[in-house]
Amino acid sequence: MARALPTFAPDAAPGSPVELFAAWLAEAVAVGVLDPGAALLSTAGADGRPDARIVALRDVEADEAGWVFASDAASPKGVQLAQRPAAALTFYWPLQGRQIRVRGDVTQAAREVSLAEFGSRSPASKIAGLVGRQSTPLASLPDWDEAAEGARRQLANNPDAHPPGHTVYTLAAHQVEFWQGDPGRRHVRLRYTQNSPADGGAWERTLLWP
Repeated sequence: MARALPTFAPDAAPGSPVELFAAWLAEAVAVGVLDPGAALLSTAGADGRPDARIVALRDVEADEAGWVFASDAASPKGVQLAQRPAAALTFYWPLQGRQIRVRGDVTQAAREVSLAEFGSRSPASKIAGLVGRQSTPLASLPDWDEAAEGARRQLANNPDAHPPGHTVYTLAAHQVEFWQGDPGRRHVRLRYTQNSPADGGAWERTLLWP
């Protein structure tokens, strides 16, 4: 991290982690961070072993402190989330030396929400979704091209076509940690932890040793 990095004053941080996340995300976009909405989604399978992959952040819900992403319910992550509906999301923006960790429980959105989200996607994204079969063995790349051409024709004939398993998920955070790197290793870590509903559900902020 021997480069100029932004500073972070935890005492001035807002009371909500969503508000701070939105501010950091806007700054990442402004300075040209590539794919700032890409996040590492970590889940666990039925055997308890961890699994991880990159997903695209679709939205952030301020009221529920929810981080929104989408996948096919039949994909490995969809199956794992059905078995164990809890996960973690990790964002890392090297240009700024910033990391954000989000942990919480995961719920599925209503069917109409998932359909609307799929309908808002680009044609290429829709075609990939209609091809489906995520993470299953592929004999050759031409086989994917053939399936994609079939999906393209399907979409042309029916603009409302959608994969049956397309699902929007929301990770309702109970803990969010912000990490600001420092060239001198005086990294700043601020953790937000949500109190129980009985205690009002307010967020408690804790400064951590780096």
